[in-house]
Amino acid sequence: MTGYFIHPTSIIDDGAMIGDGCRIWHFSHIMGDTVLGASCNIGQNVMIASGARLGNNVKVQNNVSVYSGVTCEDDVFLGPSCVFTNIKNPRSAVSRRGKYERTIVRKGATIGANATVGCGIEIGKYAFICAGAVVTKSVPAYARMMGVPARQTGWMSRCGRKLVFDEKGEAVCDESGLKYVLKEGTVYEVEQ
Repeated sequence: MTGYFIHPTSIIDDGAMIGDGCRIWHFSHIMGDTVLGASCNIGQNVMIASGARLGNNVKVQNNVSVYSGVTCEDDVFLGPSCVFTNIKNPRSAVSRRGKYERTIVRKGATIGANATVGCGIEIGKYAFICAGAVVTKSVPAYARMMGVPARQTGWMSRCGRKLVFDEKGEAVCDESGLKYVLKEGTVYEVEQ
């Protein structure tokens, strides 16, 4: 095994695919049939279950469990202690193994610390789930979500800055200078 770092206290099961440049820190467990893209950073005490998929440059902070059925595309940020689920109606006495619902977190999205993401939903690209939110339904691209249950409270740029749209439905990110348009409830990045 070369091309990545694994702390000696972590466990990597046979069949896990670890991309070049990944760093896996203390007490983490990467199960078999897991794919981590290049340059992922896996924090302390993280569990990534069989069948989970992480794209390139995914940052997983401490104490996160990524369960079977979850896919995170490139550049996703998973904040400390955020939680995914994969069965809507779990019961200890009823085996639903193999009936996991798929959850996808699109490119560049952020899931804040202690947020909970229900299963069978899609988090749109560059969406921003605030700390402690409980997401129970799919989230549009660039949406800012907060609360329990999570409700949309605005829009965020790909840099993670709040977008303020003018009367024409246009906004500019104050950090990157990228332009955005809000049309019929959907945000589009303007090609430059």
